[in-house]
Amino acid sequence: MFSSIAPLARLNPFYAPHFQPAQDGVRKRAEPAGPPATRRSLAAASAAEEYSCEYGSLKFYALCGVGGVLSCGLTHTAVVPLDLVKCRMQVDPQKYKSIFNGFSVTVKEDGVRGLAKGWAPTFIGYSMQGLCKFGFYEVFKILYGNMLGEENAYLWRTSLYLAASASAEFFADIALAPMEAAKVRIQTQPGYANTLRQAVPKMFGEEGIWAFYKGVAPLWMRQIPYTMMKFACFERTVEALYKYVVPKPRSECTKPEQLVVTFIAGYIAGVFCAIVSHPADSVVSVLNKEKGSSASQVLMRLGFKGVWKGLFARIIMIGTLTALQWFIYDSVKVYFRLPRPPPPEMPESLKKKLGLTE
Repeated sequence: MFSSIAPLARLNPFYAPHFQPAQDGVRKRAEPAGPPATRRSLAAASAAEEYSCEYGSLKFYALCGVGGVLSCGLTHTAVVPLDLVKCRMQVDPQKYKSIFNGFSVTVKEDGVRGLAKGWAPTFIGYSMQGLCKFGFYEVFKILYGNMLGEENAYLWRTSLYLAASASAEFFADIALAPMEAAKVRIQTQPGYANTLRQAVPKMFGEEGIWAFYKGVAPLWMRQIPYTMMKFACFERTVEALYKYVVPKPRSECTKPEQLVVTFIAGYIAGVFCAIVSHPADSVVSVLNKEKGSSASQVLMRLGFKGVWKGLFARIIMIGTLTALQWFIYDSVKVYFRLPRPPPPEMPESLKKKLGLTE
């Protein structure tokens, strides 16, 4: 699959034939005097110094996947205590009435170590999810962009981001589902299991393989809208920040300044992500706790008010998570010297059609 996509990379909507994407902006290719062979050699040497791989190559996708592992695995593990309290508020709102009350009750019953329950399945599950989410997003963005063509990819870029992120998350949730099910059991059922090694065989013995995948449909309900918002809102927010807020072009910004823009855009996207995905998150938490229930049964029982329990905690958690994830992901790209194309600009051919150039 990758080998068939890689040759199309040069045709993707963010790559113009007369421009070379640079980490700090778009630079016009050097045209030194001399024979064609010399110019090609100089261009190749410049590209080798600038990047560690070609945009859209197998190495590019693999390193983007590594960035996804680090960004999702580390950040989700770091907020396990908040996630634990949020899940308990969703499944037992009578006992865990608020964020602070939830922390207080948890520490009182399980001690400080109790706040770390579920860290192992969280780290493993969300690392696998991050690998698929960010890696496949880059794949589908290039694939769908080439299907649309340069002009349509620019005009319909928001739809392009939405379609690419939804496709990537479909596979990412299949990778996440088993560990998410184990995590919720550990966090929300006191006495069921304290570790992943205890939870997995117990769950398999009770319900078989279905125990690990019965929550995949609600996960799609929760994560696909979340990821669509996460990527599309982030991409368009970055574009808007550079256009209306940042006082200088992206090409003149230093790498640390670009990463600050990434963090701010990530947080803004995270707030919207939390709101869009919270009802389904509540269903997933209750569903994985109970045996024999379906998503529709849980949804009807919770009602409209019930599915919004724990929203404030989720906004704090997801806003911070999303900002850190984009910051780490972009930092990994900088560290590995991966191509980081700037926000897309209107193609010259489209400007001529619209009469925007003389």
